[in-house]
Amino acid sequence: MERNKTMRTCPKGHTYYKSSDCPVCPVCEKEKAQAQGFLATLSAPARRALEREGITDLHTLSAYSERKILELHGVGPTTIPKLKSALAAAGLSFKDE
Repeated sequence: MERNKTMRTCPKGHTYYKSSDCPVCPVCEKEKAQAQGFLATLSAPARRALEREGITDLHTLSAYSERKILELHGVGPTTIPKLKSALAAAGLSFKDE
């Protein structure tokens, strides 16, 4: 069953069609996906979850435990190895619980 798509415009002026209630602009998401650093290796939901929490650099990430990161909506178990690898490359690790 195909839902009816509605035209929307995001605050940045991008026009797009969506069939769900999801407010995320696909054009803005593509722009964010081109980011550099460890966030660029993550899925969009995981990246948004970390950004909502204010985690945009590895030093901030290292202040969190794995368990706390996994509690964030949008972060799943496949994200953790990517984060561990990025932390290790910078000589950092997750906070001990």
